Amino acid sequence: MDFTSPPLSLQDNGFSMVPTDPLGTPLEEIEKLKEELRIWKIRLEDAGKVKADLLYSKLAAEAECGRAEQQLAELKEQEKQRKDRISSCEQELLMLKQENTELKKEMEKLKEDLEEHSSQDNPLEVKKKVAEMQLKFTHLEEMKDDGADEDMDTHCVFGVATKTPFRLNQNQALLTFEDEEVAQRLTKMSKHCVNLDNRTANVTVKPFELDMGFQFELHVTVSGKKINVSDIPELPIPEEWMRDKLELHFYKTEQAEGGGEVEEVTYNRGSGTGVITFLKPGASYNFVGCTKYPFCAEERWFIISISPHFDFHLMKFQPHCRVSKKTILLKGVPEVEEDEESVQDMIEIHFQKPSNGGGEIEKIKYISKGAAYVCFEEDTENASSGARED
Repeated sequence: MDFTSPPLSLQDNGFSMVPTDPLGTPLEEIEKLKEELRIWKIRLEDAGKVKADLLYSKLAAEAECGRAEQQLAELKEQEKQRKDRISSCEQELLMLKQENTELKKEMEKLKEDLEEHSSQDNPLEVKKKVAEMQLKFTHLEEMKDDGADEDMDTHCVFGVATKTPFRLNQNQALLTFEDEEVAQRLTKMSKHCVNLDNRTANVTVKPFELDMGFQFELHVTVSGKKINVSDIPELPIPEEWMRDKLELHFYKTEQAEGGGEVEEVTYNRGSGTGVITFLKPGASYNFVGCTKYPFCAEERWFIISISPHFDFHLMKFQPHCRVSKKTILLKGVPEVEEDEESVQDMIEIHFQKPSNGGGEIEKIKYISKGAAYVCFEEDTENASSGARED
């Protein structure tokens, strides 16, 4: 090394001097780090914005999902209601078909009645079959004294009210309430939703219309002068002779201090019957309790039968067709797995609740299969059970 030559600069020798900070880090590197830090800050801000956008999108998506789920639930409910309406319409259609069938039957019956009525000689005459019934005795009738002979007849008056039958068809029910206002209110409401265990049934309340019924008084007169005679033997003698023998026999009789002068004798050979009319009023009562009586004819003894003589008169005849005020007809009860009695109990519970417009029920009858006949009397709203058709 030559220490005598003049000194050369570092740059000339390929070196350059770089200033340093007090900590010894080059300023250029510091600038790079600052730039890099600024870039990362920008990236961090951008990432924060992206995060906020994602969070907002998430919340919007969750809200949209909630709305979609709510709409789905509403659609499912609408679908369920639509199916219920379809089921209800199908039930109503079935009911309408049944009613249409019943109306056709009623029309045919009315046509037959009209033809029968048109063929009658007296157009005011009404013919109707009625079931056997017990007469209700009301009173003894006192006859006015018009100056004629003493009236020894017994005059009885019986009240008669026919039982009107009603055909209760399958899936129908009859309900009779204590208060007629309850029945009228339920009829005005018409449509009702009844809970049958786990199923809701849409049923219809109809006014309960009864067919034609009758109410009248039967006046019965027990004659005090006449008796009926039957089991008269058929003998090979003229009818006039037989009448004479009957008259003579009852004129002479001392049976229970009976008999006496005979006013008239009628005799029917074909039926072996006759009517003896005494002249004295009250003479027939001497034969009360005597149903068998000895009779002599052609030197032979026979046993004939004796009974009181009745006259019947029908008065105050009143036909009626009416709508029951306390009873309603329930239609459209669906078929369920429960037995008939359980369904009837559920129907009764529903229509007893005031919240459903109901009230206290006197009687209820429900038919799940077949049909049944229920009879109603004119003077009451109470139904009596009838025959059932399966």
